[in-house]
Amino acid sequence: MLCEALSVRRARGRTALVVGAVVLGLSACAPAPEPTPSPDPRYHVETGEFHGPPLPPMVPPPPPLPEPDPIADPVAAARANLPDTQRGLVASLMTVGVRDYDDALFALRQGAGGIFIGSWTDPSLLTGTHRNIAVLREAVGRPFAVTIDAEGGRVVRQPDIFGHLPAPRTMAETMTPEQVRALASELGTKLAGTGVTVDFAPVLDTTGEPATAAIGDRSFSPDPERAALYASAFAAGLRDAGITPVFKHFPGHGRATGDSHYDQVLTPDLGQLRELDLKPYGPALESAPGAVMVGHMIVPGLGEEGLPATLNPAVYDLLRRGDYPGGRPFDGVIYTDDLSGMKAVSTRLDAPQAVLASLRAGADVALWISTDDLVAAVDTVDRAVTEGEFPVEQLEASALRVQLQNLGPLPG
Repeated sequence: MLCEALSVRRARGRTALVVGAVVLGLSACAPAPEPTPSPDPRYHVETGEFHGPPLPPMVPPPPPLPEPDPIADPVAAARANLPDTQRGLVASLMTVGVRDYDDALFALRQGAGGIFIGSWTDPSLLTGTHRNIAVLREAVGRPFAVTIDAEGGRVVRQPDIFGHLPAPRTMAETMTPEQVRALASELGTKLAGTGVTVDFAPVLDTTGEPATAAIGDRSFSPDPERAALYASAFAAGLRDAGITPVFKHFPGHGRATGDSHYDQVLTPDLGQLRELDLKPYGPALESAPGAVMVGHMIVPGLGEEGLPATLNPAVYDLLRRGDYPGGRPFDGVIYTDDLSGMKAVSTRLDAPQAVLASLRAGADVALWISTDDLVAAVDTVDRAVTEGEFPVEQLEASALRVQLQNLGPLPG
């Protein structure tokens, strides 16, 4: 029995060995199982977030576009744009109101340095697809200014194109300076889109008069600091859009008697202007550089008695030297107020004589509202230069300032 049992056990052992060998052989023929990958410690299963350095891009990104180069030498660029004749230099100091495309083309072919867009101007000059400002620039082939009054409130020429803005006083009462800057930038973008380059705004006059007075709600505030703050914000917004702002009406119309559109106006004496009306100009011109417009007010104690500021050399000297509280020397463009349609001047002189008198007094640009007297005005001033009544050095200095301004707002 023992022998039989041993025989059976041996037989079973051999069978087990055979089966084991077969199994081992089959196991050797099967592919090895793939190892289980260890989880990436940077990947969070619960959140699905990957925390690690970003993968390199498949294609390198293009280099950033270069910033527009500022004009390396603005004075040289301006000199290159100066007219090459005395008569051309003279005409470049004149800006006239125009009725339409043909009127504008006439003025520019006479050499006018700029045109003014009034409420009477054909709006298609700004919005048309053919006879517009861009076509004018191609036809004329030289830089020129396109100017407008867009202060806000009751003074916005072509409101159907540029919209209705709050009056400056309302802006200062209801908006922050940052909001005013944004609003002016939006306005400036619209102006620039039609070809306008210069806005005769903002008003720096200080007054608390009723809204409908000559200045009234065109003033931001009777407080000079607040007026400077909000006017600077408005000017900065225009500059943001590439528009040159023009601060007005130097040396201060806010407390003047009457309206220079209709009659002679008188300001407080120079001492009182220094205490209030002149104070906004220094901070505003430092914060947001621009041009300045001189008004037609008579200033007791400043220069020749009874002479409107636009014709008074002492007024231009005051502005150029910055000889007032907070002031600093000013070498930007100085405009006159309208010389033909405002009786404070037109009852004294006809347009050509007023143009000559204002340029001799120190203005860089004589402004009036029509092309009617343009040729006569150019003739009058050109003759004065030839005869030595208007110094050629002064002519050239003003013409250079005009061309510098045509380059657009430069860093302050």
